[in-house]
Amino acid sequence: MKKIINVLKSPNIGCGYLYFYIHFIVEIACFYSISRIIGNSILLWTIPFVYDAFAFVPQSLIGYFSDKHPKINVGLIGVILLLIGFITYEFNLLPGSYTELIILCLGNSFIHVDGAEVTLRLSNGKLSHSSIFVGGGSFGVITGKLLSKMNYSFYLIVFLILTIIPCTILGNIYRRNNINKECSDFKYNNLKLKPYLIIILAVFVVIVRGYMGYGIPTSWNKTTIQTILLFVVMGFGKALGGVLSDAFGIRKAAIFSVALSIPFLLCGDNIMFVSLIGILLFSMTMSITLALLVSVLNKSPGLAFGLTTIGLFLGTIPIFFIKITSFWINASIVFISSTICLLIFLLIIRKDNYGRN
Repeated sequence: MKKIINVLKSPNIGCGYLYFYIHFIVEIACFYSISRIIGNSILLWTIPFVYDAFAFVPQSLIGYFSDKHPKINVGLIGVILLLIGFITYEFNLLPGSYTELIILCLGNSFIHVDGAEVTLRLSNGKLSHSSIFVGGGSFGVITGKLLSKMNYSFYLIVFLILTIIPCTILGNIYRRNNINKECSDFKYNNLKLKPYLIIILAVFVVIVRGYMGYGIPTSWNKTTIQTILLFVVMGFGKALGGVLSDAFGIRKAAIFSVALSIPFLLCGDNIMFVSLIGILLFSMTMSITLALLVSVLNKSPGLAFGLTTIGLFLGTIPIFFIKITSFWINASIVFISSTICLLIFLLIIRKDNYGRN
């Protein structure tokens, strides 16, 4: 416990908490709008698909741009786009819901990249800063969905979006003070492997995690409370992965999270608490894959983060087009893909446990 407390007091850890809040508000705005758009749409399945495509995929390009132009506040650009997309949908100022949705998605992308740039560059090679930032998203997703069912929530969310403007300005002051800082302290990859192989294998693990987020057996999830618990556990797991990696070593955290998650994921279809333990454990891999990508792309952390979001999108694609109703087929996919991820981590993470506190 002392090691975990020390991690939560690491130098510059405040940027992780700052962007946790920013990420939380961004996802509230996005999923408030998505839930309302879906309520007015005939083609229900296309809205989440378009959201995933335009919120996730552009982050690699935006990240590459941000890496090359660090003085540009991409977070502030994102907030402006977020406000435009959010307000124009509410007042029907642009033709069609998809136009407003795409603007909203692009705002989301810019803000995500900003959070990645700040938390990764200021972390001194630690995983907890960025994992805490990313963890805020799951809490925002479920909160946005709940607020969409309430009246007069629109003005509250506009106010909340406005509160993240000074936060992004503060975050970029942090970044400007470290404008030449590379992520050279990230050295978690197996140096015997080619960088391109590390990238391919790490992105594959992200693809699996993207699929798991939607495709794992959760027939127990029938009530609002259960859905809230699902998203809370996912968010907590994402943050916990980075914290435990910093406290006990990334290799131990990777093996622990994936190996222990498999039986819980397989046996939790009808048992909520068993399933939630598996989801918590597998969600921890988020920070680990990001750290591996940054280790080989330490001059381009924005691009590295963008590769993880492309992986997430690729992982969600099958969910939109293929509906697996057989428990045994789904369980087999979970078991095989999780086992492959475990073997990948054993291969691509260096064995000397660099970076342990």
